[in-house]
Amino acid sequence: MLIVIRRRLWLRWFATLMAMVLAWQILDTAHPGWAARSMATVANINRLLPIYSVEREDKVVALSFDAAWGADHTDELLAILKRENVRATFFLVGFWIEKFPELAYKIAQAGHEIGNHSSTHPHMSTLTAEQIVTEIKHTHALIEETTGQTAQLFRPPFGDYNNLLITTLTALGYYTIQWSIDSLDWQRQATAQSIYERVTSRIQSGDIVLFHNNAPYTREALLPIIITLKREGYAFVPISELLLREDSYIDKATGRQRRKR
Repeated sequence: MLIVIRRRLWLRWFATLMAMVLAWQILDTAHPGWAARSMATVANINRLLPIYSVEREDKVVALSFDAAWGADHTDELLAILKRENVRATFFLVGFWIEKFPELAYKIAQAGHEIGNHSSTHPHMSTLTAEQIVTEIKHTHALIEETTGQTAQLFRPPFGDYNNLLITTLTALGYYTIQWSIDSLDWQRQATAQSIYERVTSRIQSGDIVLFHNNAPYTREALLPIIITLKREGYAFVPISELLLREDSYIDKATGRQRRKR
């Protein structure tokens, strides 16, 4: 008798499963791509996002500079920022700090915020949790030893991230930071004018702008950008001062950090 009941339950479960599969196929036939979109929606719901921008009521933005491959133009950038009384965030790679420790210290002493940009500039989504921790902690220690600052912001090299990276960073006390405006100063065809137009035409309150310290035309574009944005009423703060610290969430569609209503 028990075997018969189990058999009936199994047949009922199998029939239900087949009905679900058939319904899925019918819907996908009637609406091509429905199944793939549905699965993508589920994946997006579970996907964690870095902070790309911040919901702010005041007109404030953050300028950021990634430093990995050189330092030729950094002094000029610092001079412009000092002249305009603008504080920014510099994301430094570990091997860059080891190569230019005096410059890393100078950036910090000028009042700028130091962020962690990994130790070796890898694609972070390819690493194990243990490897991620090694990348973070090595540069975290370098930043403290060289600049006296305790980093709390991490920007993934290449903008490459996954859920494992974000959860690991959160456990280490870090915010994962991307950008909402890429100046594209790293592109070969970039010019001072193209950088200026790209940033000033897209800027909104709460934006995080990405530059690179050693891009050839960033230093020429930076001063006009700052002057224009100031004229439009914008103020500049390091990223840590842009962030919302309490009662906030990250918009799953945009990566914008928002206040809970």
